[in-house]
Amino acid sequence: MATVELKSISKVYEGNVQAVKNANITVQDKEFVVLVGPSGCGKTTTLRMIAGLEDITGGELYIDGKLVNDVPPKDRDIAMVFQNYALYPHMTVYDNMAFGLKIRKFQKEEIKNRVDEAARILDIEELLDRKPKALSGGQRQRVAVGRAIVRKPKVFLFDEPLSNLDAKLRVQMRAEISGLHNRLQATMVYVTHDQVEAMTMGDKIVVMRDGVIQQIGDPLTLYNNPVNRFVAGFIGSPPMNFMAVKVSEEGGGLVIDEGNFKLNVDSSVADYLKPYVGKEVIFGVRPEDLTYDQSAAAAIKTSVQVVEPLGAEIHVYVDTGSHVIIARTPPTHVFEVGEEAKFIPSWDRVRFFDVETEQAINGES
Repeated sequence: MATVELKSISKVYEGNVQAVKNANITVQDKEFVVLVGPSGCGKTTTLRMIAGLEDITGGELYIDGKLVNDVPPKDRDIAMVFQNYALYPHMTVYDNMAFGLKIRKFQKEEIKNRVDEAARILDIEELLDRKPKALSGGQRQRVAVGRAIVRKPKVFLFDEPLSNLDAKLRVQMRAEISGLHNRLQATMVYVTHDQVEAMTMGDKIVVMRDGVIQQIGDPLTLYNNPVNRFVAGFIGSPPMNFMAVKVSEEGGGLVIDEGNFKLNVDSSVADYLKPYVGKEVIFGVRPEDLTYDQSAAAAIKTSVQVVEPLGAEIHVYVDTGSHVIIARTPPTHVFEVGEEAKFIPSWDRVRFFDVETEQAINGES
């Protein structure tokens, strides 16, 4: 396999539309890297530049240490799995998987060995004589992956390969692709808009927004120490809650005032907030870091709006009067719409963000 290095890569379309801005990413050998972000953030454009399907406006792209800016896609030794599968409808599964090898003049025996091996890995041996129209969506996706596997490329590229599948099958295919990566020990770059896919599959995640990389790190680093409000809100499901609060000094300590409730700031985060006394900041807390406690004297006071019982847990949408937030609670209390509910934040888990820059005030970056 191989490393992939993007050094100050940019892509500008006609009309001075900058799709990717100064991207610096290193994909180590055998690493599974996920590019994630909302639609239009530049993740697919970045992947297509790695594949050679889009010209690079600026910067340098290296695959296995070789500069490939001007190398055509067929000579980059990469294989790409597309969102729409891109199978030939008139060919059998076997012929679809073998096609790329045939045009490269591989011997018939070698082609058969590679196709049989890929089919065994993907558990589609009984499908080799079928045509795509006789396959389910999940089976078609396996064939598309198999067509990439037989190439034995240096780098695998995946462009939202699971977005056309139903929810249950997506979960299954996530596990299968992760297992495939472990078996093949392959270098993989995977694009998705689904942050759950990113969190569960990637060794390393690249979060993008408006063509700009926001943060790169392993899943738990991004979850626990987001560098800005965008990353904090994008990574995690349900997303982090955000509330505008004013920081002030009372009784020798710091207080945050949302307008409808006040909380004494724990000493563990007070040092971060001292420069913001008299100013407004964004208070961020994840749903699982809110503890229901009706006996608390100082708490986030809310009114229950929506209750979503999920069996093992309950998602409660509550209104503070200024913000609607979500709490994730165990099923030990049955919430009723309209009832008052008090919640205590876990101070070692809360985050604060600058109102103007949206950068994290506390935590690692």
